[in-house]
Amino acid sequence: MIPTPLTWLYVPGDRPHIVSKALTCGADVVIVDLEDAVAPDRKEYARTATAERLSDPQPVPVHVRVNALDGPLAGADLDAVAGLPGVRGLRLPKVVSPAQITRLAERLAPAGGGAPPLYALLESALGVEHAYPIAAAHPALRGIALGEADLRADLGIRDDAGLDWSRSRVVVAARAAGLNPPPQSVHPDTRDLNGLAASCAHGRTLGFLGRAAIHPRQLPIIERAYLPTEQELEEAETVVKAAAAEPGAQALPDGRFIDAAVVAAAQRTLSLARRR
Repeated sequence: MIPTPLTWLYVPGDRPHIVSKALTCGADVVIVDLEDAVAPDRKEYARTATAERLSDPQPVPVHVRVNALDGPLAGADLDAVAGLPGVRGLRLPKVVSPAQITRLAERLAPAGGGAPPLYALLESALGVEHAYPIAAAHPALRGIALGEADLRADLGIRDDAGLDWSRSRVVVAARAAGLNPPPQSVHPDTRDLNGLAASCAHGRTLGFLGRAAIHPRQLPIIERAYLPTEQELEEAETVVKAAAAEPGAQALPDGRFIDAAVVAAAQRTLSLARRR
């Protein structure tokens, strides 16, 4: 069973030595970035270096974020990395329509086989508006998430709270399409660990699960924020034991009412705690 990812670490594709370090720093998934983290004059080198680095299986899952699908670089990126033994997923920036997903999945699917796992990043008002159709576009699509820096600029948002509606929209769309809860977007200040922890706590209340990071020091903060607390584990164990002893809706001695939905949530909590 593959553990539920909680930490997704971005690293620039034009720094293969940084990629190698990232593979040993404890992230659940390493995302090699060919897009925003790479300067225009380094794009070709990043693509070549990434293809070479990921030509063999890697010790942890590695995804590659290619350049925007409607731009001139995505085709070459996909030709270079899709299907490599070391690539477990492709992250697609600036997705705005389900047609982009279906076209790409059909292009990448070999004869008689399936396309590699795809993950769509929604970074504009149009992308958020199409969140559910994108999430449900194709079986190869395994997840959606927000790209909050671009979305903030597109919407003209200054206060972080202004993104909460879009965040909830994406969480609901993922659930409606049968996908895992999305991870939060990156916290850009790598030294503001208290702010990161507070932001993760807020994201958890919105229904996110895990978070993307841009520095290894952020990883333990994210993991701690998203793993169940001791109190949550105790409550979940109480619920599961009570349901096993007496199936069906019931009231616990402390007055809490439990039913099938509450039991399912408790089981998810226990499963997440056993992820390692």
